[in-house]
Amino acid sequence: MKLHTNIIGEGKPFIILHGFLGMGDNWKTLGKMFSEKGYEVHLVDQRNHGKSPHSDDFSYEILAEDLKEYIKERHLEEIVLMGHSMGGKTAMFFATTYPDLLEKLIIVDIAPKYYKPHHQDILAGLTLLDESDVSSRQEAAKIISEYVPDKPTQLFLLKNLDREGKDKYVLKVNLKTLKAKIENIGAALEEGKIYEGKTLFIKGQKSRYIKLPEDEDLLHNHFPNAEIEVISDAGHWVHAENQEDFYSTVIRFL
Repeated sequence: MKLHTNIIGEGKPFIILHGFLGMGDNWKTLGKMFSEKGYEVHLVDQRNHGKSPHSDDFSYEILAEDLKEYIKERHLEEIVLMGHSMGGKTAMFFATTYPDLLEKLIIVDIAPKYYKPHHQDILAGLTLLDESDVSSRQEAAKIISEYVPDKPTQLFLLKNLDREGKDKYVLKVNLKTLKAKIENIGAALEEGKIYEGKTLFIKGQKSRYIKLPEDEDLLHNHFPNAEIEVISDAGHWVHAENQEDFYSTVIRFL
């Protein structure tokens, strides 16, 4: 699968993987900031997201294989790999399968454990949006707001809208497959999967995706050379909610 990407800057390869229902462009501001530190930043759309191709298949093993092909195609070596949420799970599966391709790993606000499906309201709102004949972003925003009260989350989801023709909007995301494979989004990293390279886990202070100290042993079982940093005044979207501290934490690690 030929993944869509936006490459910023020149230097050491730095691949960033977005979260569920996101896309590489969510990271454009930070990508530019990292590029100014001498990195060639790859903002990749994972399969069934953004401008990448759609498929009936969706699992972290498949997403990891997509990433391997992307790296092979571009002859990238000694990569810094960072993933947020779903992208963090992809990064974990990739690192424990192809450790020799990476130099450093950064996982943003996700643990290698199983998570129950918990996006039902969001998916219901997107389903209604997908089934409606939406002719404006305002109309789409009204539909989403009935299911998702949080304004930042609404804006995040509405980035999936794409204009088709003069007065029609459609979703970029492959909603059909993501709904059918929703159980796979929360999949745990298999026992015995280990990445011994340098790893940074970043947790948003207000987020419950990583629970400290309960999850620390699990993190270190899979990633024995991991360190954990907590970013204050931030929830799950830690990179957006406290961009300054997030950026400086990543740069220190690099």
